[in-house]
Amino acid sequence: MKALQFTANIPRYLVSRAVRPLFPPICWSRVSCLRYADVPEPRLPGPDWVRVQVRYAGICGSDLHLILLHNSPITSALTSFPFVVGHESVGIVVEAGPAAADIAPGTRVVVEPILPCATRGIDPPCPACQRGDRNQCSHFADGRLSPGLLIGACQDTGGTWSRSFVAHRSQVLRVPTVVSDENAVLVEPFASALHPILRSFPADDETVLIVGGGVIGVCAIAALRAQGSRCRIVALVNHRHQGELAARFGADVVVTRRGSSGHDDELVRTLGARSRPAVMGPPLLIGGADRTFDCAGSRSSVEESLRFTRAGGRVVLVGLAGVLPGVDWTPIWLKELDIRGSFAYADEQADGRRIATCQLALDLLADRRVDLGSLVTHRYPLAAYERAFDVVARKRRSGVVKAVFAFDE
Repeated sequence: MKALQFTANIPRYLVSRAVRPLFPPICWSRVSCLRYADVPEPRLPGPDWVRVQVRYAGICGSDLHLILLHNSPITSALTSFPFVVGHESVGIVVEAGPAAADIAPGTRVVVEPILPCATRGIDPPCPACQRGDRNQCSHFADGRLSPGLLIGACQDTGGTWSRSFVAHRSQVLRVPTVVSDENAVLVEPFASALHPILRSFPADDETVLIVGGGVIGVCAIAALRAQGSRCRIVALVNHRHQGELAARFGADVVVTRRGSSGHDDELVRTLGARSRPAVMGPPLLIGGADRTFDCAGSRSSVEESLRFTRAGGRVVLVGLAGVLPGVDWTPIWLKELDIRGSFAYADEQADGRRIATCQLALDLLADRRVDLGSLVTHRYPLAAYERAFDVVARKRRSGVVKAVFAFDE
């Protein structure tokens, strides 16, 4: 089957890194670490696994970070090469092992892609998995699977940027008929936003700053409102169409970036902060948001998150920031900021119950407490991946919100 596969080719990596600042498309060209190739379908690793035939596969910001070589090499320690990329999907079960026979072929599903103890046959599970924090599993490189944090970074499972992949029965969630494919493919990114929101839920009298107007930023706003938060939400976005979406999903105020700092004064006023000029560089801000969720993971978004959060406030890094040269970390100690990381999803306390984040996301969509389907704006066949990445990388011009690879029935 055809797939988009990422390889650990050091010469290609170095060439792509060197040329990327002048010509980003080199990162998905024929001399890059990404290749469009025929690969065998992955086998079922055990009797409790299923094969999923993909209908839609999302193109995630973290996937683009990978392709553009923004990720820290440290994550390669929990990766097995070569691997088929992609972890967001909605699809149909086409094969089930004997211990997963209750998931009948023909069942429409989404998959939680994390590969913790349960998927690796490790029993007893590690302490993190026992308490439901499988995103903090101690065994991402152990057990019956090759190393990999998740489907889409493990050579044994395949990834969603192909016709099919395999998943453990514990990862599979059945999709109700009332949930469209467009909504279902967004369960995983919605869960990625729900998890940090629930772990750092604001009081109703707080001001929350959402930095980033992409899918994760919009999902963070939607998550706050779907969970009943009445906090004041300020969204900092790059493009006009992102601002319109942020407002539609519940942001009280939208500030659009203008150049590197042309929006600073507006954001200072909006947050009720004060600005003190420095001898060089950006001014020091006094006051700001009570909680900031960085949903972009870029150098500028991290710096803005640190600058625009009040003393004693909390900054949550949702956007999977990697190596960010030149970031000024001074606000962390000067304002005694509480910095929290966020990776993927786990088990949450929500709506008076303990529930997996992905299941909660699916339930919210099924109950129509939120509708994310309109975020899917562009669809491409897998063979058109170069055009898809070019569009995703040029959001201002293309107006893309969420692009997906669409597979014919």
